[in-house]
Amino acid sequence: MDITALRTNHPEHWMRAAAIRTLTLDAVQAANSGHSGMPMGMADVATVLFEKHLKFDASAPNWPDRDRFILSAGHGSMLLYALLHLTGYADMTLAEIRNFRQWGAKTAGHPEYGHAAGIETTTGPLGQGIANAVGFAMAEEIQRARFGAKLVDHHTYVIAGDGCLMEGISHEAMGLAGRHELSKLIVFWDNNDITIDGKVSLSDRTDQVARFRASGWDVQEIDGHDPEAIDAAITAAKKTAQPSMIACKTHIALGSSAQDTSKGHGALTDATLIADTKEAYGWTAGPFEVPAEVKHSWEAIGRRGAEARTAWESRLAAMNARKREDFTRAYDREVPARLTAVIRALKKQISESAPSVATRKSSEMVLEVVNPVMGETVGGSADLTGSNNTKTGDLGVFDIDNRAGRYVYWGIREHGMAAAMNGMALHGGIRPYGGTFMCFTDYARPAMRLAALMRIPTVFVMTHDSIGLGEDGPTHQPVEHLAISRATPNTMVFRPCDTVETAEAWELALTTKETPSVLSLTRQNLPTLRTQHRPRNLTAQGAYVLADATAKRQAILLATGSEVEIAMAARDLLEAEEIGTRVVSMPCWELFEDQDEAYRRRVLPAGPVRVAVEAATRFGWDRWLYGQGGKREKSGFVGMDGFGASAPAEVLYEQFGITAQAVADKVKALLA
Repeated sequence: MDITALRTNHPEHWMRAAAIRTLTLDAVQAANSGHSGMPMGMADVATVLFEKHLKFDASAPNWPDRDRFILSAGHGSMLLYALLHLTGYADMTLAEIRNFRQWGAKTAGHPEYGHAAGIETTTGPLGQGIANAVGFAMAEEIQRARFGAKLVDHHTYVIAGDGCLMEGISHEAMGLAGRHELSKLIVFWDNNDITIDGKVSLSDRTDQVARFRASGWDVQEIDGHDPEAIDAAITAAKKTAQPSMIACKTHIALGSSAQDTSKGHGALTDATLIADTKEAYGWTAGPFEVPAEVKHSWEAIGRRGAEARTAWESRLAAMNARKREDFTRAYDREVPARLTAVIRALKKQISESAPSVATRKSSEMVLEVVNPVMGETVGGSADLTGSNNTKTGDLGVFDIDNRAGRYVYWGIREHGMAAAMNGMALHGGIRPYGGTFMCFTDYARPAMRLAALMRIPTVFVMTHDSIGLGEDGPTHQPVEHLAISRATPNTMVFRPCDTVETAEAWELALTTKETPSVLSLTRQNLPTLRTQHRPRNLTAQGAYVLADATAKRQAILLATGSEVEIAMAARDLLEAEEIGTRVVSMPCWELFEDQDEAYRRRVLPAGPVRVAVEAATRFGWDRWLYGQGGKREKSGFVGMDGFGASAPAEVLYEQFGITAQAVADKVKALLA
């Protein structure tokens, strides 16, 4: 592409865009790693968006009614970092740009939420950003319906590349946005026809324009280097009643000798290439230097939204006090003062009535008292509403004609659901939870990992959590999934044994501000084991003594979820033979790990033999069987060592040897 005409016809725009390109070249060269080509190719689109359309104030980066800008093509992170620096975000200094990809820098290789203001989400795993954006746009719709357009009225803009659109999650995201007519969602497709391996045609022939149109999107095709065409397209997109995709035909690594090649995707570090490219740009400033007039023009763009922001603050201050308090409380991730009281009341009621229900039903019982109190909860299910028990009568269904609805029918889209829930949590003011079968955490896994990495409190409700689901067989019976979730840093995995523990788990999941939660819930009915009401949240300790030995303590049984009932029955068998047995319920390993050493020793003292029982693989249990004063030769495990089978649940437990008698026999063998 001949860039001379662009430089000549739009000189001020050109210099602003060139500042993005040259900072990218300098930072990638200094780091000797990174991705130069995408920021160079999409700088014109980003410049027009920030200059003429994006509603933001660099001095107030967390303004709730700002437009959101999401770089789904996260490998081009220098595009975002350059924009934040140029527009005057306080923590995106030139020193941070110089330290691109270095230890301790805010400018990580891919944008990381929480590192610097203006980074709305962590991207890099391709497709996640566009799916997050669906959640952002849904959150905006829900909050606008709840609080009014004077308080909530903003757009979500996304830059996505060919890689984002090849990933399967993009199809889930597109379908959701089109179905729900998320008109304030605008996606720019960086249509440069290049991937790492070469031309897109090496691996794909999809007509992306037709694909988006088929999903219910408004689509425009433009020259991604023509600022007038870009401006007109964004203006038109903001007027449509559908989500918008603007296909921007661009040249990767624009103006360099690597333009339109796969080499241009990666790190352009050759000194001659960089010098020649800057000469083609008409850029005479030194490395990491931006001419004062160019920087000042960018800083003026960063201040452009200040007036709108202060007007919004006045409207917030003039709101009804109760409504204002609800709004700010939700954005601060604070729970209503009544939450603890309603949880305790439910626990007391359950302890007294002692129902035998599946913990998925227990979860529904909790949500029935929580959702009316917490107006910011938004629930949903991946086409398993009746199985996950995630819908309560007060929520209403989110739809085109009911934006105030707080329940989302996600369809068979576990990955899209999980990523969109992350987007809701990141947007602010929403507490999302959604359900599927525990086995299908496999489909949601990338988004679950990112929730942990971003430190956001998304709640993943995973039912049918063991062979206890029965006849659906090993394709649906999770055995390794608890271990996978427990192995993920900054994740709380709850496997409650009854309704009381389920209520406590929900209280913890809803009150944490920086940790996602996985609720592992049963299909089969379980008895109420906590029949003596305790106001204190015992699940918050991670593990506790559910029943102690009456005879001299010789054994400790450790169990979670549906197997706590089995451990209690085994205790009865052992106590009948005067083998004193303690049962420890362990609903959340991570919280038990957080307790002080003295408490853990009180729960798991040295001396007695230890047997763990869980209808899952053993992986991870040795931490509690051998550690904390335990010994290998005095410990055992009753559970799964392979996949399940298709049969009624009670038959499966018997055939796989997960029974009270098997647990008792294991203890006696260790004592022999």
